[in-house]
Amino acid sequence: MTEGINTRMTVDEAQRELRREFYGGFFGQLVSGLLWLVSAALATWGTPRRAMVALVVGGFFIFPLTTLLLRMSGRRPSLSAGNPLGQLGWQVAFVLPLSLPLVAAVSLYKISWFYPAFMVALGAHYLPFTFLYGMRMFIALSAILVGGGLATALYAGWIFPFGAWLTAAVLLVFAFLGRSIARGEARASHP
Repeated sequence: MTEGINTRMTVDEAQRELRREFYGGFFGQLVSGLLWLVSAALATWGTPRRAMVALVVGGFFIFPLTTLLLRMSGRRPSLSAGNPLGQLGWQVAFVLPLSLPLVAAVSLYKISWFYPAFMVALGAHYLPFTFLYGMRMFIALSAILVGGGLATALYAGWIFPFGAWLTAAVLLVFAFLGRSIARGEARASHP
């Protein structure tokens, strides 16, 4: 009988579970960074259309690929039933796909703004990860992507693949940063 026993996690416990199970966001950002890398390569050596389609269509495979990598690493691809942040995670996950019509509209106006607009939408998508994971690094990631998107549109928009290369690099760096933070926390809790 569990009446009178609080089985709900605290926010700190819920965030710690996210950091531990999802390795500080490592696998999701790794997959995203590699996808942006593919799109950047296609934008540089292929056509803008192929690069844009690769990024948008490939984006729908980020979750399944991340889940696969989590399973392969021996981690659970989902949170425990008592974690109150699970629903927030799903809501945050849909921020970016729901922003794509705006990215498309901006790109119809000026194709060279595709990556900068996508960067701003991606940066906005990452801001709630700060609370979700309890990791301030997501504030920096969000700021770099939003600021980088705006700066790219204003000062380097004529170089179509520039934003893609920049985003790929930023996502990959932050993937490994998140993994490092999660590893450090795991070591500290289990010396």
